[in-house]
Amino acid sequence: MNVEEGKTTARPYYDVFRTLLNDCSSLIIPVINEVFREDYSGKERIVFSPNEHFMNRQDGIEGERVTDTCFKILGREIRKYHLECQSSADSSMLVRFFEYDTQIALDEGELSENVLTVTFPHSAVLFLRCGASTPDKLKIRMVTPGGNLEYGVLVMKLRQFTLDEIFNKNLLFLIPFHIFSHEDRFAAYEQDEAQRRLLEKEYEMVREELEERLEQRVISEYVKCTIIDMSNRVLEHIARKYELVRKGVKEVMGGKVLDYEAKTILNEGMKRGMEKGIEKGMEKGIRGTVSILKNLGIPTQTILSEIQEQYNLSPEASREYL
Repeated sequence: MNVEEGKTTARPYYDVFRTLLNDCSSLIIPVINEVFREDYSGKERIVFSPNEHFMNRQDGIEGERVTDTCFKILGREIRKYHLECQSSADSSMLVRFFEYDTQIALDEGELSENVLTVTFPHSAVLFLRCGASTPDKLKIRMVTPGGNLEYGVLVMKLRQFTLDEIFNKNLLFLIPFHIFSHEDRFAAYEQDEAQRRLLEKEYEMVREELEERLEQRVISEYVKCTIIDMSNRVLEHIARKYELVRKGVKEVMGGKVLDYEAKTILNEGMKRGMEKGIEKGMEKGIRGTVSILKNLGIPTQTILSEIQEQYNLSPEASREYL
């Protein structure tokens, strides 16, 4: 997705992509393992980089571009990743990837003894829709005076993953987008109650699987609610012309799009923490807030963002309370 010269091409599912990354960042690690063939345990720390970059063009105009996400995973070694979410392939996608990757590399470039060293991120794209023309691999080749260089942008196609694979591989991040695999059958579901019921049964299974993982403490109540809420948001947009499809899936999944349950959990934790701060002093209050949010299962990255905003802390100061 990009934002350029004040124009936006944002879609609700891109917002969902970012919400999942920001609010449930640990869910992205199994996706990284799958697409990059990594073996992260899931306990590694994720550090997000700014996703707004300013591109200087030949015509002198400075345009703002927004990447879907760029982050580091702090494991045995530090690796940078750049992920994009695309509804489908387009002709300018590789150009955008190169612009983003170059700017990401320059942001942390090191200049020493007249040598500039830049480290490009590991890049991949998630296609929500795909057809016969959707590429299986993408490549960027650079022809330089010192020789030719090339690197791949890995491709992940949503439709290649069944629900069983999503749960077996712990790819819970993909659940809100799974409805895309049914998109070309919406008209049939709307007209045929038996077919629509099969779709609803599928989503009953999704809800049951999430509940089971909650009971096993694999995920928190916060993460479960976020996945369900984001699934409803994608559904509202993609099936906006099919009332019976929307109604049936939402009823079995639970929740209303405007009632973001996970945020309610977060806000309640913040309220209790702020009250504790008034009673015992600000520093103890912040520590109390962090403790309460952790007990509620709020992801670390979300806690950091919230206490920075609520208590006006710098990123460095907020980390001291974790």
